[in-house]
Amino acid sequence: MFIIVGLGNPGREYENTRHNVGFMTVDMLADRFNIEVKRHNFRAVFGEGYIGGQKVVLAKPETYMNLSGWSVMELCNWYKPGHDQLLLIYDDIDIPLGTIRIRGGGSSGTHNGMRSVIYQLGFDDFPRVRVGIGHADGQKGLIAHVLGAPEGEDREKLIAAIKDAADAAEMIVKGEILEAQARFNRRPKKPRPPKEETKADEAGKQDKEEQK
Repeated sequence: MFIIVGLGNPGREYENTRHNVGFMTVDMLADRFNIEVKRHNFRAVFGEGYIGGQKVVLAKPETYMNLSGWSVMELCNWYKPGHDQLLLIYDDIDIPLGTIRIRGGGSSGTHNGMRSVIYQLGFDDFPRVRVGIGHADGQKGLIAHVLGAPEGEDREKLIAAIKDAADAAEMIVKGEILEAQARFNRRPKKPRPPKEETKADEAGKQDKEEQK
């Protein structure tokens, strides 16, 4: 039994916000594998089904983000998955928009929802997929950024990252976390700064000018 939990906030006003990419990824997996996520229990809306022959639970906590740990704890107490059979999917402002990162365990970082989950479970050695939403631009505050809905090109990048997160979740359920990390944890290449001219370069240019 594999439990996949997407973190987010319940309610229509939060549906398409950056903070709800975990919910959106669970919705994409539910559509892809014909799993109905309509049952209410464990302080969550959830559904059971199969991914790659593996029985799974897809869940979206209804506690609001900062209390997500209560729901995850109740799900784990009932289904009793191994630590490596619990997968969390959530947003991360420290990852560039449109990219994802996969880890097999570790701390919560700055994410309040994950902080709640780890606190309630008492362990952090479970896999997670972090979906990059990037930092706030300009004068926009952090809260306005994470609770805002991206538009245009930013929305397209976010949807592409959600698709990657769903693909990664499928691979992790199949026991392919290392392959998923190799595929999706590639960091974007930074542009190289322009090469500074050395004294030898300047001397070479002078020689060429004198030969003309």
